[in-house]
Amino acid sequence: MSMSQRFIVALRPLLGAAGSAVAREFRTLVLMLLTGAGIWGFIELADEVAEGQTRAVDTAILLALRNPADPADPIGPRWVEEMFRDFTALGGVSVIVFITLGAAGYLALLRKHRTVLLLAIAVGGGLLINTLLKLGFDRPRPDLVPHGAYVYTASFPSGHAMLATATYLTLGALLARVLPDRRTKFFVLTMAVVLCLLVGFSRVYLGVHWPSDVAAGWMIGAAWALIWWLVARWLQRERIVEEAENGS
Repeated sequence: MSMSQRFIVALRPLLGAAGSAVAREFRTLVLMLLTGAGIWGFIELADEVAEGQTRAVDTAILLALRNPADPADPIGPRWVEEMFRDFTALGGVSVIVFITLGAAGYLALLRKHRTVLLLAIAVGGGLLINTLLKLGFDRPRPDLVPHGAYVYTASFPSGHAMLATATYLTLGALLARVLPDRRTKFFVLTMAVVLCLLVGFSRVYLGVHWPSDVAAGWMIGAAWALIWWLVARWLQRERIVEEAENGS
C-alpha cells in the first residue's frame, strides 16, 4: 500500500465522524426552522382570527362538510360519522393521559427513566399551554351547525388538535429516539402524523370547531413537539438522558 493510500485510510474515520456531525447539525437546524415556522404561523393565524378575517373561509369549509339540504347532517353515511367520533376521542384528555402512561411504562421497561420524566414534562406542559391559550382567546364555538360531540371549553385553538399533535408527535419523537431501526422510526412517526390529522379533521367534521381552530392547534402542537424533540437531542448529546440505541 502506497503512502497516499495509507493516508486516505487513516483519514476515513475522521471524515466519517465529521460527516456525521454535519448531518446532526443540519437536522437540528431544520428542526429549529420548523419550530419557528410553526410558532410564526400560529401567531399570524391568531391575529387573523382576532380580526375576523378567517370567518368566510371557516364558514365555507364547515358548510361544505354538511348536507346542503340539512346542515345537521354531516356528509357521508352514518358509519363515517361514527368513525370520526371514534377518531375525535383519541384527542381527549383522558385518552391522551392513558396513552402517555402506557408509553411511559414502555420506556420504563427499557430503563429509560429520564426519558420518562422528559415525556411527562412535555405532555403536561402541552396541557397547560392549551388551557392558557383557550382562556386567553375565549373564542365561541361554531354556531352554524349542531355539534356532533359534547363541548364545554372555548374554541381557539382546538384542544383536541393541539393536544393530539403535541402528545403523539412528542411520543413518536421520543420513541423514535430509542428505536434502533430506521424503518421502525419512520413508521412510528408516520402513524403519529396521520393520527394527528385524523383527530383534527374530525373536530371540523363534527362541527365543534372552526377549521382555523384546528389549523392553529396543529401549528402550536407541532411547534411544541419539535421543541421537545430538540431538547431530547441536546439532553442525549449531553448524556443527561439515555442515548438512543443506535446513538443517533
